[in-house]
Amino acid sequence: MNLTIRKATDQDAQILTEIARKSFYDTFADHPKNAPEDMKSYMDEAFTVEAISSELADKNSTYFVAEIEKEMVGFAKLKGNSREEGISGENPIELCRLYALQEFIGKGIGKALMLHCFEFARENGHDVFWLGVWEYNYRAQEFYKKFGFEKCGEHIFQLGNDPQTDWLMQRSIAIESFND
Repeated sequence: MNLTIRKATDQDAQILTEIARKSFYDTFADHPKNAPEDMKSYMDEAFTVEAISSELADKNSTYFVAEIEKEMVGFAKLKGNSREEGISGENPIELCRLYALQEFIGKGIGKALMLHCFEFARENGHDVFWLGVWEYNYRAQEFYKKFGFEKCGEHIFQLGNDPQTDWLMQRSIAIESFND
């Protein structure tokens, strides 16, 4: 498997939108707490070419794409100048999204993207890495714990008309190790 990671460009908006929609749907649609109308409402707002294009143009947002043989199989979105109550550090950076197509989960895509994001954060002077993860997304929580993230609070994530609880998790950028 020849995996490469590169910074996304505005030319990637369409494929990023498609991967975001498919990944989000595949991960969350079957959960009994997620009503189809709430899923659709959220996805129709967050995962459009216009929305992704706007994020790509935002100076505080950075997207990295993972490709195998030049085919995009996942991506990560980081956001600088982002902080919530409970997040420490002088210059935190948020991991907003870490998505891989279902058929590539468990094949090292997430790990490679995460390590690339850590390197980017270090190179750009960030001291804390943080994220929000749904309280019922146990697989993702375990993944983040392997990289040294610890719960530091909660916030509301609005899925359509359903206010859901996300755990806030953070870790120091200075931590070098993780548990495979």
